[in-house]
Amino acid sequence: MSVSEVACSYAALILYDDNIPITAEKIVTLVKAANINVESFWATLIAKLLEKRSVDDLILSVGSGGGGSAVAVGAPVAAGGAAAAAEAAPVVEEKKEEPKEESDEDMGFSLFD
Repeated sequence: MSVSEVACSYAALILYDDNIPITAEKIVTLVKAANINVESFWATLIAKLLEKRSVDDLILSVGSGGGGSAVAVGAPVAAGGAAAAAEAAPVVEEKKEEPKEESDEDMGFSLFD
């Protein structure tokens, strides 16, 4: 993920949190206020995405296979709102078993055969 993409995603989430319509111009204004240089297409791309999708749906679908764009926009919120994410979907940790190394004795080899 590029710095430009993350900066524009955060700006869009700030606008959403303040109940301000998310537009490319407002995203650019916030990013410039943060003194971050971004590629010009990111603000337009994220504004177009959020024009057709609900930010709530994107935030709630993080980790459920909702698509790459859901992760790109929703990931910063999941990091900041861990309590809300924990209530929405409990995380199940999978334990990975490390493969057991076989010794020479297990394979039937020994030094004095």
